[in-house]
Amino acid sequence: MEQQLLLQIANEFGTPTYVYDVELIEKQYDKLINAFGNHEVKLHYALKALNNINILKVLKQQGAGLDAVSNEEIQLGLRAGFTPDQILFTPNCVSFEEIQEAVEVGVHINIDNLSILEKFGQVYGSSKACCVRLNPHIMAGGNSNISVGHIDSKFGISIHQVKHIERIVKHYGIRVTGLHMHTGSDIIDGDVFLRGAQLLYEAATYFPDLEFMDFGSGFKVAYKEGDIVTNIERVGQQISDSFTEFCSSYGRKLELWFEPGKFLVSEAGKFLVKVNVVKQTTSTVFAGVNSGQNHLIRPMFYNAYHHIENISNPSGEPKLYSVVGNICESDTFGYDRMISEIHVGDILAMHNAGAYGFTMSNQYNARFRPAEVLVNDGKAHLIRKRETFEDLVRNEIELEGF
Repeated sequence: MEQQLLLQIANEFGTPTYVYDVELIEKQYDKLINAFGNHEVKLHYALKALNNINILKVLKQQGAGLDAVSNEEIQLGLRAGFTPDQILFTPNCVSFEEIQEAVEVGVHINIDNLSILEKFGQVYGSSKACCVRLNPHIMAGGNSNISVGHIDSKFGISIHQVKHIERIVKHYGIRVTGLHMHTGSDIIDGDVFLRGAQLLYEAATYFPDLEFMDFGSGFKVAYKEGDIVTNIERVGQQISDSFTEFCSSYGRKLELWFEPGKFLVSEAGKFLVKVNVVKQTTSTVFAGVNSGQNHLIRPMFYNAYHHIENISNPSGEPKLYSVVGNICESDTFGYDRMISEIHVGDILAMHNAGAYGFTMSNQYNARFRPAEVLVNDGKAHLIRKRETFEDLVRNEIELEGF
């Protein structure tokens, strides 16, 4: 998106505001699909990354399915026009009642707990199919909070418990139609996917009714110049080759699934904020903006890097700033960044803000969540209004007598 368009959006819709580019989302989708050559691959978008109905519709038009982690996300998908068979439900630490709700809707069920699998068999027997999520015991990912396939992770059933899974499946006649694995996010080493794939191939020998295998996602995108990213083309070719060989030995062709989230929407998003103050202390020059970790928590939560650009003064002399928010605790978007000279009132754009930005936003300090804008064919459309005070207190119940 051009800086001039972003400035127009800030002027028309105010700040803080998330801005998403349809063209970039479609480009990332095509890039991932094409990485697997002639091998058909099904992408189930992980809508936890960004769940605005308009984003979901864009991806539906591209041919994506959905990966949902809650019944509420399932409902968001249905509301956007997805059919139940296009949705994979991959919950964690939920009650069996939640599983039953999803079964009633008719989505694919992904189970990552032996006790839940056994309960599933007791209730449904062979009448309902499910997928099983395995934990491959592989440490991968850009931060410990997003590494989910290691031995101490709460996610998945240990790869070493496959025999136990088999006993439960045989006892209750459960139809296991899919195997699933997800090791983490921001994975640079493509061999991680191949190691995990090999483990799934070996586990598949215990399950004769498979229809698909889901290798999760975790493909890394660039957050700053020179970042090492996942070589999608190389990974796609290697997995395609290994999967073709596996299907041949398994005896029939299975579907190959992935569930990208960040890869599809991260780079398509910009977060626009306005500078409230420029404050110089004895050691630092702070640029204080009209937002905070309540709107973009990734820098504080994951130590994530987001490139920050002064689009009001792009050709100004670069100076050193720490960009901070207006929340009442340490609240930093970026330490010691070289940014074109900043003045009060300037608009700053934070890059790679499409994933886990708005969906992780909150109302801390009684601040309103920001607006969202979608850019399509060079035109900006408001797709979520900025919250108001009425939104803040909507569900509050005031008792009489206090």
